[in-house]
Amino acid sequence: MKIGIIGLGLIGGSLAMALAESGKHEILGLDRNRSSLLAAKMVGAVSGELSEDNIGECDMLFIALYPRDTVDFVEKNASKIKKGAIVADCGGVKRPICAPCEKAAEENGFVFIGAHPMAGTQFSGFGHARANLFKGASMIVTPKENTDIRDLQKLREVMTDAGFGDINFTSPQEHDRIIAFTSQLPHIISNAYVKSPAAVHQKGFSAGSYRDLTRVSKLNEKMWTELFFENKDNLINEIDFLIDRLGEYSAALKTDDREGLAALLKEGTDSKKQAK
Repeated sequence: MKIGIIGLGLIGGSLAMALAESGKHEILGLDRNRSSLLAAKMVGAVSGELSEDNIGECDMLFIALYPRDTVDFVEKNASKIKKGAIVADCGGVKRPICAPCEKAAEENGFVFIGAHPMAGTQFSGFGHARANLFKGASMIVTPKENTDIRDLQKLREVMTDAGFGDINFTSPQEHDRIIAFTSQLPHIISNAYVKSPAAVHQKGFSAGSYRDLTRVSKLNEKMWTELFFENKDNLINEIDFLIDRLGEYSAALKTDDREGLAALLKEGTDSKKQAK
């Protein structure tokens, strides 16, 4: 299968590497950073450059760009995409991407399927891409209700070639609601946590819990700002809920309510058990 990958950063670059390593596909790549494209060619992640001249030859396209750039790319190139081709994005939000891209697909005879690979690191760029990034990882897919099962199967097969262990199906609305809690809120918590004046004195006083909580404090502020604003209704709900819960812990300490604090801690422990 001939596959085009637009955006050769951490996610797109790793996807190109993984699919190229499978030996089952011809991979073409496109990135506005020429050095990323050249590096991808050098390591064999892509065999050539994706362009307006050959985009119509691709049976499948993966777009690993910011949400608004994804929509812009699909709308700009919709008429050039091969009829019947499958186009999937790799974005961290789905509602603002799926609606316009599905519309463009319907009008131009290709298939758009929203997707979100649940893998990554605190680093970005092709220099940090690796072929095993998705090994055993989950891929969330948000197809339209009338998406042909054969197209879903084709996407599943390619995702399996890339190393994904699970393919989970949901709606764009449900995806964005849950991802606000599982991904976006942790990034905000981590980023806010390291702003404490105590953080500069943590060396020698920190262990696994500190490392776990601060791992994603370093982030691409431009990308995450866009992701947060594109899902701000769900994210605000999660932030406000957490603020209210933290207030309960603070109040228990301020009033010397030991039983109350113990109850809050037990409630959290029980919630963790139920979430497994």
